[in-house]
Amino acid sequence: MGHIAPEYLSTGKSSEKTDVFGYGIMLLELVTGQRAIDFARLEEEEDVLLLDHIKKLLRENRLNDIVDGNLKAYDPKEVETVVQVALLCTQSSPEDRPTMAEVVKMLEGVGLTERWAEWEQLEQTRNRVCSLVSHQFLWADGSSIDQEAIQLSRAR
Repeated sequence: MGHIAPEYLSTGKSSEKTDVFGYGIMLLELVTGQRAIDFARLEEEEDVLLLDHIKKLLRENRLNDIVDGNLKAYDPKEVETVVQVALLCTQSSPEDRPTMAEVVKMLEGVGLTERWAEWEQLEQTRNRVCSLVSHQFLWADGSSIDQEAIQLSRAR
């Protein structure tokens, strides 16, 4: 289930970009040694999906924590490249995902820098919007509780 692209879940239609999504998840599983969906992760954090877990670790600049502990020797730059390509492959919008031909080029070091810079900027914008929406939801939720308290106090 964790390998299935969001648009396939909602429409049932497959395309090359749904395969790209699955490939990105597989890359993350290879680097981390973890499953795409792992409910055991709930014991330590709130991210069940490997993709969300990786994004959180990346935001916290914890690239070393992404790598499978069983890997004895690895090139950190290569791991960074694979993680970046994987995250580009797993973007929620299929139009934003690279083609498999582009994935091959990026893994060879061609065009990744530009695509990654775009992804980081887009991800920062998404995080700001999510934070703003979350803050507004909490404020709206709190204000409705206050309104109920006011109505109850007037009834006395």
